[in-house]
Amino acid sequence: MMFRNTLRRSLTITLLGLAVATPLTQAADPVSLTLYNGQHKEVGDAVAKAFEAKTGIHVNVRKGSSNQLASQIVEEGDRSPADVIYTEESPPLNKLGEQGLLAKADDATLAVLPKEYVAGNGTWIGVTARVRVVAFNPRLIDEKDLPTSVMEFSNPKWQGKVGFVPTSGAFQEQAVAIIKVHGMDAAEEWLTGLRAFGKTYSNNMVALKSVENGEVATVLVNNYYWFALQREKGQLDSKLHYFSGGDVGGLITVSSAAALKSSKHPKEAQQLLAYMASEEGQRVITQTTAEYPLHKGMESDRGLKPFSELQAPNVTPADLGNAEEALDLERDVGLN
Repeated sequence: MMFRNTLRRSLTITLLGLAVATPLTQAADPVSLTLYNGQHKEVGDAVAKAFEAKTGIHVNVRKGSSNQLASQIVEEGDRSPADVIYTEESPPLNKLGEQGLLAKADDATLAVLPKEYVAGNGTWIGVTARVRVVAFNPRLIDEKDLPTSVMEFSNPKWQGKVGFVPTSGAFQEQAVAIIKVHGMDAAEEWLTGLRAFGKTYSNNMVALKSVENGEVATVLVNNYYWFALQREKGQLDSKLHYFSGGDVGGLITVSSAAALKSSKHPKEAQQLLAYMASEEGQRVITQTTAEYPLHKGMESDRGLKPFSELQAPNVTPADLGNAEEALDLERDVGLN
């Protein structure tokens, strides 16, 4: 009898120990986030590393193009392993938002960013900004001889003198902005003229280096590519020209981020968004790429033209939608 009572007490203590130990073990499991990174690799990696150092939350980074990752999320649906998606431009997130796949960002995160650079319903945030410019080689063309509007580059007088990257998301955003400001016919004429008289390049850095090497007089790019090349090479021969007066040539676009509704770690996903919007997170990003911080009150320390001096058209990232209009138009004129 005594042996049975002792055995019973021993089993009870063991079972109680297991019951207590199991939740403790589960609670101790570290949270790990998955970031789908459509931004440049070094930018996504820098954000992940800095966030983990600050919070202890590990971030697995999966690199791909912004559109590719957005399409993958649509296919994956609720099964997606992604917690946050970070894109080089806003249209892929506008598309995901239209399909109800994004979670609203925390109000505290939205509050530190200008409202014109976040989704109208708060489902994505503009992280940092860049501006469309003309990079030109002064040995081939004087700045005073550049057009006052990007629309003029479709003119035959620019044959062989202007380069562009039709597959670039920012170029497609610029085409959408032209549709919004000047109408579909004007946008079609612009793209048709560029196709006939311009030189196409496979990516923006290749295009910029063509200007730098004197192979073409001008190219349409984002400002930060020039600063990336300057960091790599030092003094450059090429220079940047900024359009003024609200011309669509000076369009401001944003890299963007959003948390997915399907995230298994919604609290931590929101933490990552908040970090990206914070002063610390913005400094990490803008030291890696020469983009403008969007956190209210912050200014770039990379020698960029002051953000307040940019004279962009009245077209916000939210206005650009999913950019399908531009893609359809490019196909119609034979650019892709």
